[in-house]
Amino acid sequence: MTDWVAGITVLAFLIVFLTGHTDEVAVLAGFIPLRMSDTLAYVQLGGPANAVPAWLTPLSATLVHAGWMHMGFNLLMLMFCGRHVEHVLGPKLLLLLYGVGAYAAAATQWLVDPQSGSPMIGASGAISALVGTYALLYSQQKVRAFGPISANVIRILWLAAGWITIQLMIGLGMQGVEGDLGHVAIWAHIGGFIAGLILTRPALMMRFRKPPASV
Repeated sequence: MTDWVAGITVLAFLIVFLTGHTDEVAVLAGFIPLRMSDTLAYVQLGGPANAVPAWLTPLSATLVHAGWMHMGFNLLMLMFCGRHVEHVLGPKLLLLLYGVGAYAAAATQWLVDPQSGSPMIGASGAISALVGTYALLYSQQKVRAFGPISANVIRILWLAAGWITIQLMIGLGMQGVEGDLGHVAIWAHIGGFIAGLILTRPALMMRFRKPPASV
């Protein structure tokens, strides 16, 4: 499943990028918070009528990338973390986690800047969910409980804090360097990562639950 997701992502990127329609497709298929907050304002600003339905844009946005670096880095993280996560959870739960991560990333970006008219594109938010699950599954760091807070919760908080710090540092470093289609959607990454952390245990329970005993 990881290979299929990667292959579809690359194919979509090549079609859009090589035909020179990245800007147009970003507006049509990217996630634009303003569409969720104020549809009338979005239309008045010239939003296209033939755009992908707003509720589908968290998914369609994962197929649009600003350039080779953007797509390449995402593909690297997807192939590395995705294959390891799929090895544990299986293809169906991997795909579910990827999709939920995409929506969690979009929702977080919307909560932070609901009036933004800039399209959010790329698979980074969805992949961040896989990174969160991978970090939780394969972390070897031993953490002790702190008072009433369990060791598992402490480990999740440390992982989340580390990922958030890295994303904030990347965002500060990219300020003033890239345009609207290249800026790093920090909060989308954070939202996807936290979704991956939260969903790891339920996904493991679904994957390894015991079948009902036969009569």
